[in-house]
Amino acid sequence: MSTPASHADVDVLIVGCGPVGALTANLLGRRGVTTLVVERSREPHGQPRAFSCDDEALRIYQQAGLLAEVRDGMRTAGLVDYTDGAGRPFAQITLDDVDFGLGHPPLQFFDQPRLEHALRAGLGRFPHVELRLGVALEALHTGAGGVTARVRDLAGGHLQQVRARYVLGCDGARSTTRELAGIALRGSKYAEPWLAVSGDLPPDAVRLDRTRFVCDWRRPAFVSPAADGGHRLEFMLRAGETAAQVEQPAAVAELVAPYVDPERFQVRRAAVYTFNHLVAERWRAGRVFLLGDAAHQMPPFMGQGLCSGLRDAANLVWKLHLVLGGRAGEPLLDTYEQERRPHTEEMARITVRVGSIFLARSRAGAKLRDVVLRGVQLIPRVRRFVRRFEFKPLPVHRRGWHVGGRPAGTMFPQPRVTVAGAAGPVPLDEVLGDGFAVVGPAVGPAVAADPRWRGLPVRFVRVCPPGYAPGVADRDYHEVADVDGRLAQWFTRHGCGLVVLRPDRFVYAAADGTDVDQVSRTLATALASGRGEAVRPGGA
Repeated sequence: MSTPASHADVDVLIVGCGPVGALTANLLGRRGVTTLVVERSREPHGQPRAFSCDDEALRIYQQAGLLAEVRDGMRTAGLVDYTDGAGRPFAQITLDDVDFGLGHPPLQFFDQPRLEHALRAGLGRFPHVELRLGVALEALHTGAGGVTARVRDLAGGHLQQVRARYVLGCDGARSTTRELAGIALRGSKYAEPWLAVSGDLPPDAVRLDRTRFVCDWRRPAFVSPAADGGHRLEFMLRAGETAAQVEQPAAVAELVAPYVDPERFQVRRAAVYTFNHLVAERWRAGRVFLLGDAAHQMPPFMGQGLCSGLRDAANLVWKLHLVLGGRAGEPLLDTYEQERRPHTEEMARITVRVGSIFLARSRAGAKLRDVVLRGVQLIPRVRRFVRRFEFKPLPVHRRGWHVGGRPAGTMFPQPRVTVAGAAGPVPLDEVLGDGFAVVGPAVGPAVAADPRWRGLPVRFVRVCPPGYAPGVADRDYHEVADVDGRLAQWFTRHGCGLVVLRPDRFVYAAADGTDVDQVSRTLATALASGRGEAVRPGGA
C-alpha cells in the first residue's frame, strides 16, 4: 500500500470527521490503509447532538480498538416507557431483560463531544492516517485507477490536489461529496420542529430518572438521563411557536420543569432542529462512496441514525482493505450497498412507525392509541414483542457476500469465553482478530492445517465445552472454552459444526465439518472474483 498520508497520494480520502468519518478512519488505520481525513471545521463541534448507541455500535467500537475509551462516561438504559400526557404508561421496553447476544447492552447514552474526542485521539495510533482540520472539499475528478480531489485550506485559501484510490463521503446530511458525485436524495422531510435541550444537574435535582417518551398529543416530548450525569430533553414545537421563542432561558425552564429542577439545571445546549427520512439514490459513484447521513437520514425515535452510519463503516472498510491489497476483486465493493441499504431502509420504516405512535396529534387519536396498545399487550406474545424490543430489525443480510441459507448472512454472537493465559473470560471478538475466522466445535488442528486454506486470510478458533482448559494458541489456531454454553446452543440450533466469519462478524458460510473442502474453495473463489453467492430465497 501507499506511504504515510503526509502528502497528496493516499489509498483513501475521507471527507468529514464526525463520528462516522472518525470511526471509519480508525478501522482503516487498524488495517494499515493510508488515509487522509479532511474536515472543514477547525474546532470540534462541541455540542451534544446524537447521544445514543446500541450493542452493534459498541461491537464496532470494539473492533476499532476503542471500546474502553468511548464507553467511559456512558450510561446504560434499563427501562424505556411510553406514557400519555398524564404520565400513565401504555407500553414499556425492559432493556435490562434484553440480550441480543452481541456482547454489549442494547442501549447506551453517550456525550457526542466526548465521543468525537476519543475517536479522533484514536487516530494518533496510526502514522499512516492524517487528519487535516479547516480543509474543505471543492471538486472531484475520477480517472484511471483513482480520484483526484481538490481541497482548500479555509484559513489561508491554499488549494491542493489529493490523489486517492477511493473517496468516502462521511460529510453529513448536507454532503458536498454527494453533491459533487451527482447523487440525489429521495424521501420526505418532517415539518414539525423540535427543541433539543442538553444539560447537567446534581442527582437530587432530577424529577424523572428514567427514559420516557411522553406521548402527549398537545406536545410530544422525550426525556432521559444522559451520559456523565446529564439529562436530555426534547419537545415538539406547537403551531405558531418559533425557535427564537422556545430557545429563551425562561421558555426552556418552563418546559423542563416537570422533569428536572430548572433552578439547578445547567443548560449546555438548547437548539431547534428538524429531521428527515431521506435515502440517497445510490451509495456509490465509481470510486466514491457515501456513508452515514450522506447516504441516509432517518427520524430519531429509535436512536438509529448514527448507529446506521457506523454499520456502513464496518461493512465497507474490510472490503476496501482486501481490494486495495489485491486480495479480493473489485466487485466485492458492490456488495456494500447491496447489504446495507435494505437493513437501513427497514430500520427507517420501523422508526417511522414508532414515531407515528409517539406523534398522535389529536385527543381522540391519542386515546385510541392508548386503549389499543394497552389491550393488545394483554396477549403474552405481543407484550413480549414490545417489552423485549423484538420490533428492532436484526442485523441480517438477505442478499450479499455469503453462501447458502441461514445462518449465512446473520451476525454471529459474541459471548464471553476463556482462553489460555487470560485472568478471566474475554469477549469472543478479542480472539477472532481483524480478518476472517473459521469457528466452531468441528474446528481442530487438522482443519487448521488443511493445505486447502493456504493463502487465505483466516484464523481458526475451536469452540470447546465449558470447563475445558484451552491450549496455548499459536498465530493462526486458538481454542476457547464456551463459558455459558451459548456457542454450543447456537451451533446446535443451526445444525452446523463450523462457520466462516467475515471481518465484520457476519457469517459467510456454515458447514457440518465434513465439507470443509467445498467451503475453502468457495471462499477462495469468492475473494478472487469479489462476487459472493446470494442467499437462497427464504434463507435469511
